[in-house]
Amino acid sequence: MNTRKKAETILLTLENKIKYQFSDPTILLHALTHSSYANEMRMPREDNNERLEYLGDAVLELVTSEYVYKEYRDVTEGDLTKFRASIVCEQTLSACARDIGIGQFILLGKGEDTSGGRERDSILSDSLEAVIGAIYLDGGFTNAKEFIHRFILDNLNNKALFFDSKTILQEIVQNDNHNQKIHYRLISEDGPDHHKTFTIAVIIGNEEIGCGVGRTKKAAEQEAAYQAIQKLKSKKTRQ
Repeated sequence: MNTRKKAETILLTLENKIKYQFSDPTILLHALTHSSYANEMRMPREDNNERLEYLGDAVLELVTSEYVYKEYRDVTEGDLTKFRASIVCEQTLSACARDIGIGQFILLGKGEDTSGGRERDSILSDSLEAVIGAIYLDGGFTNAKEFIHRFILDNLNNKALFFDSKTILQEIVQNDNHNQKIHYRLISEDGPDHHKTFTIAVIIGNEEIGCGVGRTKKAAEQEAAYQAIQKLKSKKTRQ
């Protein structure tokens, strides 16, 4: 298969995943072009996806602002701003990008690729915003809004719970066990420097309540806290 045909096949696969067909597929290709690849290929600077990321970020912020405004009618302006920020943060967007599988389609320079760039939160979240910008340019605001609702805002409660698990766990423990302290303990650290996996346990008082695995210590802590929350909820249900 020649390079052009291979590129067309890759783009078609991603279009099927995101349920949007581009009138101009080169815009999607542009959205997937990381600066490391553009530099390696000696492409003009404007051919990387940073400008599309900027555009997509603006569209995402508007759609998300409308969403929280309509969904949370009794919430103050300050709290709406905080909630919007939690939705459009790097962790949430990178998780959404992983759900779609965007990482496998990004054009990366060899160095960035071998150092684990396809799993890096910053690259995944930026690429997702670039795809939003590409859809907006190709198909207009309505199509971009539909994409954002389908892949970011739908099922938001589960994502919000996971990414704020440490805070939620702290609140649960403070309400139920005022004298108990929470701390996180590193159990293991595996893999090469560019592709490590961390295993972390969360301890409440002297008892290990949850254990999480992640590509970063922060992600492993959130997973551990999430598992602890589920365990505590299950325990309350049985009582």
